[in-house]
Amino acid sequence: MQRLNKSITHAVDRPVKVMQFGEGNFLRAFVDYIFDVTNEKTDFNGGVVIVKPIEFGTLERFHDQECQYTLQLRGFVDGEPKEITRQITSVVDAVAAIEDYDKYIEYGTSETLRFIVSNTTEAGIVFYETDNDPNARPPKTYPGKLTQLLYKRYQKFNGAADKGLILLPCELIADNGIELKKCIMKFIELWGLEDGFKDWVNNYCSFCPTLVDRIVPGYPREDAAKLCEEWGYEDQLIDRAEVFGLWVVESDSNLPLEQLEKELPFKEAGLNVVFTKDHHPYKERKVRILNGSHTSFVLASFLAGNDNVENSMKDPVIRKYMEETLYNEVIPTLSLSKEDCEEFAKAVIDRFLNPFVDHRLLSISLNSVSKWEARCLPSFLGYVNKFNKLPKYLTFSIAALMAFYTGTEIRDKALIGHRDGAEYQILDDAAVLEFFAANSSKDAAEYTHAVLSNEHFWGEDFTKLAGVEEAVTGY
Repeated sequence: MQRLNKSITHAVDRPVKVMQFGEGNFLRAFVDYIFDVTNEKTDFNGGVVIVKPIEFGTLERFHDQECQYTLQLRGFVDGEPKEITRQITSVVDAVAAIEDYDKYIEYGTSETLRFIVSNTTEAGIVFYETDNDPNARPPKTYPGKLTQLLYKRYQKFNGAADKGLILLPCELIADNGIELKKCIMKFIELWGLEDGFKDWVNNYCSFCPTLVDRIVPGYPREDAAKLCEEWGYEDQLIDRAEVFGLWVVESDSNLPLEQLEKELPFKEAGLNVVFTKDHHPYKERKVRILNGSHTSFVLASFLAGNDNVENSMKDPVIRKYMEETLYNEVIPTLSLSKEDCEEFAKAVIDRFLNPFVDHRLLSISLNSVSKWEARCLPSFLGYVNKFNKLPKYLTFSIAALMAFYTGTEIRDKALIGHRDGAEYQILDDAAVLEFFAANSSKDAAEYTHAVLSNEHFWGEDFTKLAGVEEAVTGY
């Protein structure tokens, strides 16, 4: 069987406009897909060059297939199953920053390059003083690599204003664009680079904070052979994701919103991309509706006998619990319009019903204490402040968390819980597990008081809030 290549996809040559740090499943199913559709629907005509930023791994599969691959999107849309299979042709080359250093720099200093995207994980946007050699081939950290690349670009084009770049980091950290720029400024100081370069970065490069949202299971190991047989070609880079995808991109002071939308014609291509002057309300919506609803119902659902999200949504009691939490307790506390939030909530419910993504409840339960504090507590307190009463379902979710975390034995770094006589593992920080092991055998009132008064969990003594201790004890 022939391996997928450009002769099969009929890919056309395009100038490299996008450099992408990271070759993983997420960027290929999200960013490269977005640019692929944009190439088809508009006159953007831009190619993506993938950069492998670390020593580990290989790009052999990309080169074997001339960087072509098949993306399969599967999910529910408006309550109906939907599947999209697409050959992605937006990626034109893949280089390793270490092994292909000269070629990587050549792409970074090319006339046509305009955008840099990245997903180097939450640990990627960091500044280390030990990364102190500006002439390394390349520096160790991602911001170090980027500082060096920008400096070489600045030198090649003599600081030309129109050769600045637009940076679109996709790492899941708060204000990712702002944090990336801070790291670069620290490297400029550490390496003693001239003020002219610093001014060029400040004035002609744009660091746009972004928010990304798409679930990407990745390579379908069990189905790959069958799919290749069906398509009539071999593909070692098949990627799978849900249909839903959202990219929120915030403009910065160097880049007016209108110019950003013009340079990235995603909306013209019909893609679910939001350009905004402030991405924070969208992040709040995502964290508190999508992530918050997960955290608020999964533990109760697991104890009720369900094992994944799809099963939970087909359980009428859990479904009602989740919807009441979302529509009556979370959405009223958000800053975006009710209509906007309800539309997003509807899409979230479709995503939860997706039979193609096996979201195991125990996997989602990891670190539930800190998740509840980050994702649910703001909605809880917002509801109390707005309505001067406790939100019934969010209050119940605290009791569900405590019931789930009930156990006295820690084994293999996990607290052992029990459901219908069978053991399950509770995974969290060691100090959290030790706290629950020491307290969960107390009676309901004592246990509740111990949990709610733990300021390390909630940032405050929760028992001082009128009525909550009695309500959680009762639940």
